[in-house]
Amino acid sequence: MSGTELAPGQPEAAGPSSAVVAAPATDGAVDLTVHPSGIVPQLQNIVATVNLDCKLDLKTIAFHARNVEYNPKRFAAAIMRIRAPKTTALIFSSGKMVCTGAKTEALAREAARKYAKVIAKLGFPAQFKEFKIQNMVGSCDVKFPIRLEGLAWSHGHFAQYEPELFPGLIYRMQLPKIVLLIFVSGKIVLTGGKKREDIYQAFENIYPVLTEFRKLPNPGEEDPLTQLAQATQQAEKVKALPAP
Repeated sequence: MSGTELAPGQPEAAGPSSAVVAAPATDGAVDLTVHPSGIVPQLQNIVATVNLDCKLDLKTIAFHARNVEYNPKRFAAAIMRIRAPKTTALIFSSGKMVCTGAKTEALAREAARKYAKVIAKLGFPAQFKEFKIQNMVGSCDVKFPIRLEGLAWSHGHFAQYEPELFPGLIYRMQLPKIVLLIFVSGKIVLTGGKKREDIYQAFENIYPVLTEFRKLPNPGEEDPLTQLAQATQQAEKVKALPAP
C-alpha cells in the first residue's frame, strides 16, 4: 500500500486500498451456505499494525496528547487510547504502531487512522503505510457440553488438554491455521486468523467434531437443561401458592 501524508484536516482518499470485508448482517438471519452449523462466531478483538514512516519522540507525544501513558522504564512504547472506536494503540519511537480492541476490520482501520492523525497534528510527518491485520479473535457458544478428555485422546496430534494447568482444550488447526480454545461448557474461542473467513471456516471445521464429543447425560439421568426447566416451573408454582 502506498503511503499517504496525513496533514491535519486532510480528507482520506477513497480507493481499492481502503476496501474492507463487510460485517455480516445484523438482522438475525444466518447464511447457511457460509455457516452450515447455524452459528456465527463473533469477532471480539482485532490486532492491526501500521507504519507511520517517521521517527517519534514519545515524550513529546505523552506530554501534548490526551489519554497517553508513557513509562520507558516499564515499556518501550507509548500507550494511547481513544473512545470511538474504543481501542488502544502501542506507539513506538521507530514509527511502528500496534492497534488493538476493534471488533471489525473497518473499525480497526478507522482507529489506526485516527491515531496517525493525532500524531500528525503534533508536528510529526506521520504517514499511513503498510496497514495490516495481524490477528483476529472470535468466540461463540455451541450450547452443549463437550467431553474434552475424549476429544483430546482422539485428536492427540492437534489437541492439548491439561486441566491442572488450564481448564480449556487447546486445538491447533492446520488449515486454516487457527488456535481454538474449547471449554467443557461449549464456549469456544478462536484466535490467529488474519481474515474473518479463517475464523468462520475453522469453526465450521471443528463443529462436527464437537457434536461427536457432545457430553450426554448418564443413563437414567435427566438432561441438565430439563432439570433446570423443571426446577423453574416448580419455583413458579410455589410462588403462586396462597400465603398461609
